Amino acid sequence: PSPGLRGPPAPAAPAATPAANGDAGAAGDAEALQAAVTRQGVVVKTLKKSGDADPAELAAEVAKLQGLKAQLEAALAAGAGGGNSLDLDKVLLNDMLLQRMFVVPSFEIHGGVAGLFDLGPPACAVKSNLLAAWREHFILSEGMLQMECTNLTPYQVLKTSGHVDRFTDMMVRDLETQECYRADHLLEDAIEALLDANPTMPIAEREAHERIMRQADAFSAEELGAQLTTYGVKAPETGNEISEPFPFNLMFQTTIGPKGGEANIGYLRPETAQGLFVNFSRLLDYNAGKMPFAAAQIGYGFRNEIAPKNGLLRVREFCMAEIEHFVNPEDKAHPRFAAVADKEMTLFPADRQMGDGKKVSMTMGEAVATGVVDNETLGYFLARTQMFCERIGLNPEYIMFRQHLPTEMAHYAKDCWDLEVKTSYGWIECAGHADRACYDLEVHAKATNRKVEAEERFKEPREIEVATVKTNNALIGKTFKKDQKKVKEALAELAGPNLDAFIAALAADGKATVAGFEVTSEMASITKAKKMVQQRKYMPSVIEPSFGIGRILYALLEHSFMQRVSDEKRVVMKFNPEMAPVKIALLPLSNNDLFTPIIDALAEGMRRLNVAYKVDSSGAAVGRRYARMDELGVPFAATVDFDSVGTDTVTLRERDSCAQVRIGIQELTMLMPAICAGLASWEKDILAKFPVVYAGEDAPSDDGASLTMETLPRGIRFHRPKPETLP
Repeated sequence: PSPGLRGPPAPAAPAATPAANGDAGAAGDAEALQAAVTRQGVVVKTLKKSGDADPAELAAEVAKLQGLKAQLEAALAAGAGGGNSLDLDKVLLNDMLLQRMFVVPSFEIHGGVAGLFDLGPPACAVKSNLLAAWREHFILSEGMLQMECTNLTPYQVLKTSGHVDRFTDMMVRDLETQECYRADHLLEDAIEALLDANPTMPIAEREAHERIMRQADAFSAEELGAQLTTYGVKAPETGNEISEPFPFNLMFQTTIGPKGGEANIGYLRPETAQGLFVNFSRLLDYNAGKMPFAAAQIGYGFRNEIAPKNGLLRVREFCMAEIEHFVNPEDKAHPRFAAVADKEMTLFPADRQMGDGKKVSMTMGEAVATGVVDNETLGYFLARTQMFCERIGLNPEYIMFRQHLPTEMAHYAKDCWDLEVKTSYGWIECAGHADRACYDLEVHAKATNRKVEAEERFKEPREIEVATVKTNNALIGKTFKKDQKKVKEALAELAGPNLDAFIAALAADGKATVAGFEVTSEMASITKAKKMVQQRKYMPSVIEPSFGIGRILYALLEHSFMQRVSDEKRVVMKFNPEMAPVKIALLPLSNNDLFTPIIDALAEGMRRLNVAYKVDSSGAAVGRRYARMDELGVPFAATVDFDSVGTDTVTLRERDSCAQVRIGIQELTMLMPAICAGLASWEKDILAKFPVVYAGEDAPSDDGASLTMETLPRGIRFHRPKPETLP
């Protein structure tokens, strides 16, 4: 924070090198406990996934995990490690955001709807500035191909991507209040309560209950309903009867077209990425077949959250900005990696999460060279994301990149890192960076029977080994009947180690398995031959940076929230000029008609140069109007006074320091676009060059050594620099 402004306390610095064993004090205790919780969580998840874990062993490991979590909570409550959330006055922040109409509940006069919010004029402007910066930082500077795909998505697309299956949970409803709950969670809670209330329950009976609890999310609707009845489960808040379980999909379902019916089912998209994947071939053609390349999209996603909470962090409609960078899976180098290799970043690798629990500070070049980050392209986007966060005004001390644990990653993913930002709600994920391999293009190609390929041309011809598959179609058809097409496709797709293993098994045993089908040597034979080629076709890998704009916006609101040291009830939103919703306030000292043409001329100049401004000609005192603009995050205020008449000068106030200078209207008009673009600054281009009228409410006193008080004929008093102090 600037002098005179107070924000959240600074966190402890991350370790620059691996920490030594031993007592590291309170912060080290918290980090060690966090690592222990992470390790134990992996143990419990692994046991549950196995499905055949010993019940007594699982119960012991769960109890151990709960004990570690309790220790960690106690350590954080005692202040060890500085806590996992920002320490700020949330009541004051929330009141200000509502009063100044940054964010308001949607349909408020009708009672509102959980998980839906409207952005008022200030937040809408900040979001527009944020998206403009994102587009310039990524799309324009990287030469990405931007698309805008439809929000409505057909059933088959999301079935292919896995969203239809992955977003479905079994739900029950309170028959009186109509409140909905996840059925498997209610069953698990009921069994846990039963076991807690009966510590002396016989082991065999306890194990039977625990077995049912572990299977809760695998039951069919009928089986789950029977179990809920057996355990007498009621609605938790009211004790009312509940309905039978029914499938609930977190996607918003609709019908595309007037016909209705299953063939016309569609959804509001839960993410923007699928539109880019299905357009890959056209994008590649547009890019003249050149690889690698990136496509990007800014748009809305929709998820019908069961219990929206934490304000803007978990909502049902949210803005996303996603990049799909298509790359040769055998060459993930990035041509511009050298430009970010020296970028220092705070990383939280998986081994640290499972080890000492300490974050590490290192350059991205070091992270890629040592294998902490899998490849240059992924590392490039991590570093560029860090630079974007710093550009928009997020506090670098509250930013880290956390690597996914093995238990968190999808089976096809190569490496995944989340941008996490510290807020009053704790560390929240604001962007994900995933090396998704070829999975997305692969599933859409298979579902549509389309070839989704890129081409690599060699500088010199290369000798390669190719396999030729000869099939006995009659025997395959007779043996596999309706599955014969699948068998032939699987044989044709054999390559690399899978091909070698198939040939070896066929030679050794006279049979081999492909795609789950047993094929004999009578059904297929494979021969290898060498040939010279000048190109090869391949299915690209995808590296995906995905940004939650709403979460980044909320984090920016918290990181910008400051309070005056002289009066903690005075809120200042410390947006930088690029992000500020309004760049300059234009304030007439009073409603005197002499000021109107000057204000109009200033406004016209700002409007002509696309500088957002706000005129406040209310009768409130200038100090009160300054305070209003501080709450909106307006970085500058130009006051037109009686001295402005005939001199074409104004008093320009800077928000954070409250310092003021006397500056000509023409100079101010020309400087504002440069300051908003980051090409000029208050300190170097204004404060150092124009007469200081007021050094700022928090400036150190110099006992009048450089400033003098003057009084105009009309009685207006203000500070001017003493002549001998001027350059």
